[in-house]
Amino acid sequence: MLYYLFEYLEKQFQLPGASLFGFLTFRAAFAMILSLLISTIYGKRIIRFLQKQQVGETIRDLGLKGQVEKAGTPTMGGIIIILATLIPVLLLAKLENVYIILLIVTTLWMGTIGFIDDYIKKFKNDKEGLKGRFKILGQVGLGVIVGATLFFHSDVTIKEKLPLVEQQQILKADANAAPSKLFGSEIHSTKTTIPFVKGNEFDYSDIITWIHPSLGKYAWIIFILVTILIVTAVSNGANLTDGIDGLAAGTSAIIVLTLGIFAWVSSNIIFSDYLNIMYIPRVEEITIYIAAFAGALIGFLWYNTFPAQVFMGDTGSLTIGGIIAVIAIAVRKEWLIPVLCGIFVAENLSVVMQVSWFKYTKRKYGEGRRIFKMAPLHHHFQKSGYHESKITTRFWIVGILLAIISIVTLKIR
Repeated sequence: MLYYLFEYLEKQFQLPGASLFGFLTFRAAFAMILSLLISTIYGKRIIRFLQKQQVGETIRDLGLKGQVEKAGTPTMGGIIIILATLIPVLLLAKLENVYIILLIVTTLWMGTIGFIDDYIKKFKNDKEGLKGRFKILGQVGLGVIVGATLFFHSDVTIKEKLPLVEQQQILKADANAAPSKLFGSEIHSTKTTIPFVKGNEFDYSDIITWIHPSLGKYAWIIFILVTILIVTAVSNGANLTDGIDGLAAGTSAIIVLTLGIFAWVSSNIIFSDYLNIMYIPRVEEITIYIAAFAGALIGFLWYNTFPAQVFMGDTGSLTIGGIIAVIAIAVRKEWLIPVLCGIFVAENLSVVMQVSWFKYTKRKYGEGRRIFKMAPLHHHFQKSGYHESKITTRFWIVGILLAIISIVTLKIR
């Protein structure tokens, strides 16, 4: 809203300084500062409100050190993250941008699912919360909306570099030709980026067109199914990671800031030309959302680091996972998720492996056996005697390493 206000003031009255809001970097920095202030200043008030409403965490006795002391700590703190993200976005982003609209829908959609889950747990005294099938149904529904929008919307396009021969002809005629002249027109494409392979690009339509070229018109089915898989996997991964103080918020901040770098370079034709990567028009506006989201997560950490004064609950964790998934798909870096979101993947796999092995050994030997002392993975390290703050810090370090590897893939082919 401020963006439109200052745009009007600049055009009508040439107001000094109003042009600043036309710069992406200024709006992104402003969004991060504003979200930090909202999450730290108003976050404390929200925590007090949750305490008054007695929205405290109910702790199951898992035999973990320091677990009992957490009982009664306010939960549903994901509300802080949601508000601190949406307010700066509504003020500073171009609200007609299809990517911004999708991310706002994602935040509200997943936030609602998480809120209902937390509400049932606390106020209906049902420790299981929202039934798993309804959570999955909600995630699938979001996946369909996101996948269909990104596939069919006219503003979701890419620009590819012209063939080398044409580039050479342009540069021969004008050695100082702008990078934009080396790219073709905007096209609707199902291409995405795959790291560590030649060319770093893959077209979803190739999955079925090898059978017959005419099947390309059904590529939307493949794309939507992949989107559903990614949204479901990442949101559940973030949910499982939210088990000890500061782990989910800190890890997610690292991931989303890395995605911010991808969004920025992919939307800048100069960097796209230099790095020889896919140019995605209009995706730069995601940078505003990412800046606000990162600021909200960092501000939330002020109260969520050990010893936590508030937990995000499913209201926060499901929302975080959904946002990360949608951003990754929008900037066409979804196949980097196994690397960039390696912490989420490890947490997910640890649960799958633990449950599968336990069921298998119970059928075979009559007694279930375990691979880990406890799953998800962070609880295994707690059982091994590590303090949760040390586990969190080391997971952050691994997350930073994975983020660096992900960024390096921009030049690895």
